[in-house]
Amino acid sequence: MSEHSNQLINETSPYLLQHAHNPVDWHPWGPDALEKARRENKPILLSVGYSACHWCHVMAHESFEDPETAQLMNELFINIKVDREERPDIDKIYQSAHSLLTQRPGGWPLTVFLTPDDQVPFFAGTYFPDEPRHGMPSFRDLMQRIADFLGSREADIRKQNTTLVEALQSIATAGAAPGTPGPQPLDSARQQLEQSFDGKLGGFGSAPKFPHPTSIERLLRHWAGTGGQDKRALYMAVFTLEQMARGGMNDQLGGGFCRYSVDDRWMIPHFEKMLYDNGALLALYAEAWAATGTPLFRRSCEQTAGWVMREMQADSGGYYSSLDADSEGVEGRFYVWTPETVTALLDEDEYSLIERHFGLDRPANFEGHWHFHVYRTREQLAQEFSLDAATVDSRLESAMGKLFTARAQRVAPGRDDKVLTSWNGLMIRGMACAGRYLDRPDWIASAERAVDFIREQLWQDGRLLATWKDGRAHLNAYLDDYVYLIDGLLELLQARWRDRDLLFAIELAEVVLDHFRDPAGGFFFTSDDHETLIQRPKPIHDDATPSGNGVAAKVLSRLGHLLGETPYLEAAEQTLQGLWSSIEQMPHGHASLLVALEESLSPLQTVIVRGSGTTLDQWKHRMSSTYAPRRIGFVIPESEHVLPGVLAERKTQGGVLAYICSGLSCSAPVTDYAEFEQQLATTEVPGSDE
Repeated sequence: MSEHSNQLINETSPYLLQHAHNPVDWHPWGPDALEKARRENKPILLSVGYSACHWCHVMAHESFEDPETAQLMNELFINIKVDREERPDIDKIYQSAHSLLTQRPGGWPLTVFLTPDDQVPFFAGTYFPDEPRHGMPSFRDLMQRIADFLGSREADIRKQNTTLVEALQSIATAGAAPGTPGPQPLDSARQQLEQSFDGKLGGFGSAPKFPHPTSIERLLRHWAGTGGQDKRALYMAVFTLEQMARGGMNDQLGGGFCRYSVDDRWMIPHFEKMLYDNGALLALYAEAWAATGTPLFRRSCEQTAGWVMREMQADSGGYYSSLDADSEGVEGRFYVWTPETVTALLDEDEYSLIERHFGLDRPANFEGHWHFHVYRTREQLAQEFSLDAATVDSRLESAMGKLFTARAQRVAPGRDDKVLTSWNGLMIRGMACAGRYLDRPDWIASAERAVDFIREQLWQDGRLLATWKDGRAHLNAYLDDYVYLIDGLLELLQARWRDRDLLFAIELAEVVLDHFRDPAGGFFFTSDDHETLIQRPKPIHDDATPSGNGVAAKVLSRLGHLLGETPYLEAAEQTLQGLWSSIEQMPHGHASLLVALEESLSPLQTVIVRGSGTTLDQWKHRMSSTYAPRRIGFVIPESEHVLPGVLAERKTQGGVLAYICSGLSCSAPVTDYAEFEQQLATTEVPGSDE
């Protein structure tokens, strides 16, 4: 270690490596740093952030790169830096503590001060400036006051710490009162979402607006569950998806959605792009395409999947984590334009459409520049310019291609190129789902490559690891890593069957049951052999990503139906029973668990097709051509031999054989295509493929 680097120099996280040459004596979270704090009896200054976080960079530049501030940090504290993406367990705990201590939601950078012997937080905040501003003290003043306070009021702090730990423990078990699942939360969630729905601009609530894919999926599934009768639920989902797809939160040139919109109109994003958002949105737009046939949704899938394969997938197969908001130290610089720059790149016909399409004839919308946001749709342009749709599409695609090529010459935002198992699971699901619905074998192959990478690099000695970079995989994986990956594998098996993917899903499920299960129902975020922390979180609510418990209940139920394995079905049912009071209290905040609830109340249709020859493709296409959320379908070629129990020992004599099961009851094998079509229709929304 050189004299200009600290203990972060040997880490894999790009975020931690960004701080490896700070004058701060940073340590990664681990036994060495925690023991140093105990030995020297120094409080811990814990700073949690991530690579694409704008205000993390601001605080780093103002404080952590400043020698005077760093000297004070080193004198008063043991300084620990954590990447929230690699250590979501630590982030979840101390975000909860922040909320308890401040009665406000947290965020990043998260700044927490801990007592040295037990890592219990006694003061928490987020960003602090280098000078007093906006009613906040300077970071230097704050640190001095905190050190003085701990020295003079330690007994009071210890008393507060006891109360805080008790509160954290109660949070971990909140909602764990058991109950008997019923359908009421499905209707309640639908009504709650309508109450917060923005009927003018789409989405839920006001700015800042996040995409909330689990909420939109709930509305789509609710519409399907009513047999297409609840048109309002469909409208809320479709209108929100349209507004997001046309907004500046969606990169109109290069594809990929940013993390959120700072305004109500989805116009100006916080420009960072996260893999997890795009994995969930890719699957959602594919489902919406299957449900409605809206061309905009197909185009959104094509742009998002194109961006993922072009910019976010390593040659080795894994998907990278994120792109920064900033380039050249300025947020959004990579993405914005001036009319003069655009005019110089396009011919007159192209510019006339682009100008109206993206609002270049309107006032600048981002700090004196123009960020592309669809003001006039393609249909409106065709009418306004008296052009046919094909001409509008052709000119827009030509113009956008030229602009994309020019933009690629700019300094690109930084990329966090670590591979996270959980986020890869979300993107595997997204690529497989979109590949199946839009008939894109290249997207399915992309998902396969990511699965193969994870199996080769992050599956070691029968357990998953959480993160990989530059040939090094480490950190004990979390619940989300396992269940998101199982979800991705099940989606990939529906898109294209491989024996080894089913076997991998079963191995992962067994680890979940053996090491994460709570006997009271549901699953902990960390395994039973994980590092002991001040809380063992149990994620129940959805946040930016779906609840691990919700996804666990869904995938265990689906695996149970596919394999005829009742232990999986029982674990899923016990999850719903054990978390029932939390689901009842706030149904719309548990959309992932509501998927599992819906599939437990309405028998899931499991379709297994076995055969060979060209006719097999016809049967497969029929299953993938419509939106049927209460159906899982698998087409297993004769060349594959790991079969669900219902197919064991069955021979098809060169034809096609289909089993259609409702819950745990299966029909006689179907060999007639017309009968196959008729039975599938029982789980489809009338007219959903029109």
